[in-house]
Amino acid sequence: MALPGPIQTFIDRQADAAPGRYDDLRAVIFNGTLKRSPEPSQTDGLLAIARGIFERTGVKVNEVRTVDHEIPPGVWPDMREHGYDNDDFPAIYRDLVRPAEIIIIAGPIWLGDQSSQTRKIIERLYAYSGEVNAAGQWAYYGKVGGAVTTGNEDGGKHVSAQILYALQHIGVTIPPQSDAYWVGEAGPGPSYLDRDSGGETNAWTSRNTVFTTWNLLHLARILKDAGGIPAYGNSANDWDLSEPMHPNPESR
Repeated sequence: MALPGPIQTFIDRQADAAPGRYDDLRAVIFNGTLKRSPEPSQTDGLLAIARGIFERTGVKVNEVRTVDHEIPPGVWPDMREHGYDNDDFPAIYRDLVRPAEIIIIAGPIWLGDQSSQTRKIIERLYAYSGEVNAAGQWAYYGKVGGAVTTGNEDGGKHVSAQILYALQHIGVTIPPQSDAYWVGEAGPGPSYLDRDSGGETNAWTSRNTVFTTWNLLHLARILKDAGGIPAYGNSANDWDLSEPMHPNPESR
């Protein structure tokens, strides 16, 4: 999706003058829109800023529009083992989440809250939080996370608070100012990409999305170069709390 010319020029100039390299990083973006492809997504419009910076700096970006996939609800890694015929999420986790240093959870606001598709991804990510890395830390240690939200009514900060809390709780590191949103006027009205909404030219939202993206890049660079979060004092290998059949990943 093309960005307005001035914004594209600005992010290209910033990316070309970046103080480091980022082409060894990977990002996965989950778009929780309720619209199936190829229907245009308002959230995808705002994500174009983050995606543009990532691509210009050489980051490998994979975007998952959740509603396009068969992803059952649940907090087990593979829901085919719990009564569902199909589950695309194990492959998405293996191929896109596990190798990524950056995770963005994005989506629209409905009734003042995150969409069902956004929340479902948080629950499915949570299902893997009981896995450990080579140091015995939870699987998401060393990854960084952010939130991008669109809507036409209030709720941007509320949604960000829920998403960022959930990500840090499962082990993702949250950079400073790692959320961005556009909500327009309260009540029924135009959405981000709609004609005369002012969304794409809103300087506050554009600035915060740029800040969010660069903060994710900077902290991902720091953590990757440092070999992740130090493993002293936070290794699950030091504790035996395993309950393999418990539905809560933190108790498995």
